[in-house]
Amino acid sequence: MSTFVLVPGFWLGAWAWDAVAEPLRAAGHTVHPVSLTGVAERVGEGGPEVGLETHIADLTGLLTREDLWDVVLVGHSGGGAPVTGAADRLPERIRRVVYLDSGPLLDGASLGDVWQPDHRARAEASLVDGWRHPMPSWAELAASGSSLTGLDEATLARIRERATDEPAGAFTEPLRLTGGGDRLPKALVSCSFPLEQVRSMIASGHPYFTALGGPEWELRELPTGHWPMFSRPADTAAVLAELAEVAGPAGPTGPTVS
Repeated sequence: MSTFVLVPGFWLGAWAWDAVAEPLRAAGHTVHPVSLTGVAERVGEGGPEVGLETHIADLTGLLTREDLWDVVLVGHSGGGAPVTGAADRLPERIRRVVYLDSGPLLDGASLGDVWQPDHRARAEASLVDGWRHPMPSWAELAASGSSLTGLDEATLARIRERATDEPAGAFTEPLRLTGGGDRLPKALVSCSFPLEQVRSMIASGHPYFTALGGPEWELRELPTGHWPMFSRPADTAAVLAELAEVAGPAGPTGPTVS
């Protein structure tokens, strides 16, 4: 059995993983869904000082406090940045890093650096009190490339009701890496984009996709929208369980979940 640490994307807390954690636990796995500082039930801990390094420390603190080893560390969307940082700091505790409709940042880059300029400008203009980034409208998120496929109106309303502001430092603070996690097995589970498109970006030498062509990477496809934990939770749990059992990277042609 495997140990999972599940990190949600922006505006979401540990609650977002409920329907994924349930089948994983039923299968005998240990699951630690995470709410990062300043979000969800930890919203009262937020402040202008909270940034990416705070969220990395949340994860490294969990790993050491709970004495977790051989961990499958999963980052959804914006959760990919703190996951990358935590794997860099404590690689000896990690079995595999999984990016769920997400991806790794380069050393010295922030999440805001990889956003389209107009998207970042809207995010910065929306800040409340200079540091709280409210969840944009669904229309704005869809326009920025976050597919809503698989989410009905009731689910959209439930997510919106429980979403909380995200500390702006999560997308403005650059990621600093030592190279400690470079050789860890890694996987991409692409939901919003077909693997054909991902492979095309790798082949083109795109700076944020080239690394995904390395031997430590396995690429999977789970066709749905940007929030698979809500649109296809059982299938999300299944692909995570499969990746946890892979002893080593199988290369960029792993099986597709359809």
